[in-house]
Amino acid sequence: MRTAFITGGTSGIGEAAVRAFVASGWRVVTTGRRAERLSALRDSLGDSVHTLNVDVRDRAAMDAAIAGLPEDFARIDLLINNAGLALGTAPAQQSNLDDWQTMIDTNVSALVAVTRMLLPRLIDTKGAIINLSSVAANYPYAGGNVYAGTKAFVRQFSLGLRADLHGTGVRVTSIEPGMVETEFTVVRTGGDRAASDKLYGGVDPMTGEDIAATLLWVAELPVHLNINTLELMPVNQSFAGFAVARN
Repeated sequence: MRTAFITGGTSGIGEAAVRAFVASGWRVVTTGRRAERLSALRDSLGDSVHTLNVDVRDRAAMDAAIAGLPEDFARIDLLINNAGLALGTAPAQQSNLDDWQTMIDTNVSALVAVTRMLLPRLIDTKGAIINLSSVAANYPYAGGNVYAGTKAFVRQFSLGLRADLHGTGVRVTSIEPGMVETEFTVVRTGGDRAASDKLYGGVDPMTGEDIAATLLWVAELPVHLNINTLELMPVNQSFAGFAVARN
């Protein structure tokens, strides 16, 4: 039985991925800061899930949690770096520097640390790494600033990993979704549910389950295939036009 390590498994894409992989016969290790949600996930899915109540930004705690994995979950065949967030929608000159730092700490620093911690195991198993980037990595938009920058890093880091892991058998993929209706915008706006509902209203956006199904598809492809990058959008979303300011 293969084992996936999925960060940020308490909501949205992460939770949907945990459920999808367990349903497909995988064991799953998942992390999260909300203990009650991890407990509910474990109760729902049973012995196929091992939960780690740890903040991915806490390098020492993550290192200890990985070192202490029980034997049945210690062999890691797949890492899904899902944990991440956006904070704020203001232009750069009005943004909160603490929000910027939190995004960098979570979306970049924690992601690279967890990846480095698990690389020896993934090389041993000739496993795979799937990183959650975003269409924001490729298409700038007003208010995207640091969030978009972190996701561009994730995309480029994925390509760099692919180059460095050449010959090891480890596959690396950057998944780059557009609009997915989860708690993402509620978190980004400081809990404004109305703003989230307005953003996704009438769009027929993608769901966490849509992205989880894509993750599972990539993970279960024949091992001689590598998806380098995969960009997804709902049909009702497309590329922004150029912005023009007039005197």
